[in-house]
Amino acid sequence: MKKTLVLIVLFVLPLVVYLFFASGVTNFGRLPVLSGPVGTLEAFEGGGELQGRITILGFLGSEVDTKKGHAFNLNQKIYKPFYEFRDFQVLMVVRKGAEAQVAELKKELGGFTDLRGWEFVYGELPEIRAFFASLGTDLELDQSGATPYVFIVDKDANLRGRSQDEDEGLKYGFDATSVADLNNKMKDDVKIILAEYRLALKKNQSETR
Repeated sequence: MKKTLVLIVLFVLPLVVYLFFASGVTNFGRLPVLSGPVGTLEAFEGGGELQGRITILGFLGSEVDTKKGHAFNLNQKIYKPFYEFRDFQVLMVVRKGAEAQVAELKKELGGFTDLRGWEFVYGELPEIRAFFASLGTDLELDQSGATPYVFIVDKDANLRGRSQDEDEGLKYGFDATSVADLNNKMKDDVKIILAEYRLALKKNQSETR
């Protein structure tokens, strides 16, 4: 009896745990599509691209200097843990005329961060508002074209988020002023979407063998 119990603990239990987590990833490891595809970036300067990228999308408007805290929070809690993943980027939409402020922000971030995955695109306010509207959220931009919320956009340019968030219900974006929101919610959701693409890649590779 004792030997049987030892065998169960050593061999059967790990298998059960593995199957539990494997089924969890398969059945629950998809982040809901809330809208999309969102608009393109053709009207913007800077050469940004959404298709084929996992994008953390933000809007800094024209007053970038006052939004540096948003960028620093996002950099520490979301960008740094994931920037080495292929096709992952942080893309910020900025109003034309704020290029010097962005250069200063990049200089400050670059002092302790590899900026290869940070992108900035520039547009006029009407184009920024039209692009933001294409996300289909219940949020709004301020007068400068900015919002503290950042969004997860998948490789097909669809907006991903939470359809049944425990606090907000339908959650389109994550508050970059809140370290807790980034660390406790957004980070988990980014992990889910990255795992989703890794599983899809493994499946495609196995099917082509």
